[in-house]
Amino acid sequence: KIAVVHGPNLRLLGRREPHVYGSVTLEEIDDALLTLAGGLGAELEIFQSNHEGEILDFLEEVSQRVQGVLINPAGLTHTSVALRDGLLGIGLPVVEVHLSNPAARERFRRHSYVAPVAVGTVAGFGVNSYLFGLRGLAAHLTSSSE
Repeated sequence: KIAVVHGPNLRLLGRREPHVYGSVTLEEIDDALLTLAGGLGAELEIFQSNHEGEILDFLEEVSQRVQGVLINPAGLTHTSVALRDGLLGIGLPVVEVHLSNPAARERFRRHSYVAPVAVGTVAGFGVNSYLFGLRGLAAHLTSSSE
């Protein structure tokens, strides 16, 4: 079982800066993830919030019933030591994903507080960043359990 966490403003996908994030909606991303998860034999628990504290509460609660976390921390990527510490604190493998490539954008987006505590980061491939990230996390969990 894998937790999928969508950070702030991601419910606006499909209408928010489509030249940066594409036209895919969050619901379409979730549908694609659920389809892929079925093929991988994984179960997903999906959560989105615009509130950092709610994300931290969810991570703490879900950590007892999942084996890993796929997260698009959105703007919290560049600002949240609390999110970094929460991810580290739950002790689960984490894969960070981004629809766009933060390193190719504004200077302030080039630092991630999440990347150092993640087993990997996938960025710049639109919805495929999520799908590549899920495949990578599932493979990591499978190899870790062998």
